[in-house]
Amino acid sequence: MAIAGGKVLKLGPLATYVRDKRIPLELCPTSNVDTGAVPSLAEHPIRYFLDARLRVTVNTDNRLMSDITLSEELRRLSATLGLGLADLERLQINAMKSAFIGYDERVALIYGRIKPGFAKLRGEPALAASLPPSA
Repeated sequence: MAIAGGKVLKLGPLATYVRDKRIPLELCPTSNVDTGAVPSLAEHPIRYFLDARLRVTVNTDNRLMSDITLSEELRRLSATLGLGLADLERLQINAMKSAFIGYDERVALIYGRIKPGFAKLRGEPALAASLPPSA
């Protein structure tokens, strides 16, 4: 991945493959800092991965070792890297798209819980829980 001026300029062949095949990247930012994979949360590359349209999810790794919940992990990312509500919604949808449950269950949860929940947080009118149009 080529990055300049804080922007992703070009994906390399592996990153392109990961993006095109929609392979989820399960990131554990606090653990990444704790293990030295990244120097600090402020230097975590998650923003670049999101900008490159990679399927990123946020996880807690080992909660007993890192002493963090998913809510706190997301709060820290928001406070440190400026992830907004749209970013957090995308992360949750990415996680559900990558879940080890059936397609119909994933779609039902995305359109019946995640999207309406984020719409409520944005102060939008209540959405009727409905499935997307058939592809």
